[in-house]
Amino acid sequence: MDVIIENHIPFIHGKLEALGHRVTYLPPEGFTPQAVRNADALIIRTRTRCNADLLAGSRVKHIATATIGTDHIDLDYCRRAGIRVDNAPGCNAPAVAQYVLSTISAVRPQALTVGIIGVGHVGSIVNRWAQANGFRTLLNDPPLGLDTPLETLAAEADVITVHTPLDSSTRHLINADFLAKCRRKPLIINAARGAIVDTPALIEALKNGQVSAAIDCWEGEPNISRELLGYCSVATPHIAGYSLEGKQRATAMALRAIDPRLDIELPPVADKPLLDAIAASYNPIADTAALLSAPADFEALRNNYDYRPEPGEPNDYKSC
Repeated sequence: MDVIIENHIPFIHGKLEALGHRVTYLPPEGFTPQAVRNADALIIRTRTRCNADLLAGSRVKHIATATIGTDHIDLDYCRRAGIRVDNAPGCNAPAVAQYVLSTISAVRPQALTVGIIGVGHVGSIVNRWAQANGFRTLLNDPPLGLDTPLETLAAEADVITVHTPLDSSTRHLINADFLAKCRRKPLIINAARGAIVDTPALIEALKNGQVSAAIDCWEGEPNISRELLGYCSVATPHIAGYSLEGKQRATAMALRAIDPRLDIELPPVADKPLLDAIAASYNPIADTAALLSAPADFEALRNNYDYRPEPGEPNDYKSC
């Protein structure tokens, strides 16, 4: 099988070759119609747009993305073209929960109530870890029967964190109307998809002191809003999910999708780590300083990120 793999995906070199596959590694910009024409399968991340423009006329029949999200893939086109698509659900969910709780600890340590919009792979871990550390949580995910109204989250939450997919129902979910209803000057955290937040509306709310913000996912990446950047308490280059274990899970899941003969053990997920341990495991302020000093280097900061370890259980931090 001829496989093309994005060259920034870690822990992947040599795995498929060992099973006899022919593998080519390309940067995201190297995925052109000519380059993929004779490929049987692709392994990608979010920077590679898979649609008719790229795939028409190729022999690609399988795409594995080493990400949770699939909004960079035209799923309707792939379905019509008979192209199988696999993602890596939940791969980096603990890392994003680590990012959220560490950010709360750094920016709003006095918070009592956390509103969580979207309680799937990521939101459920955020909820479990937050409750384990004494936070009251308000959950909004109507498809899962968790129907705390958004108006209630806006009125009562000290922190509002979003963990939904991006689709027509969630695009600009955090908009001027929602922000106007915020009563406790909450910290808005977006570590999901950039367009879930209406950037101009958030900037106005920040200017007016209605909210504060921690942004990891930005509209228009990598050309992010410098104005929004200047108002953020935490601002990072789309690395919330960039833990060592998260990348190991994502790569393993993508590889196993392409060739199930690969038997790779997935790293475990901490059940109820302590907030002090979560905060000690990651400092979002350092990543914020790096982005503030060089916003034009958004992609370089992301691609060269030093993957951090996820927090462990309380017993993991006890001395012998």
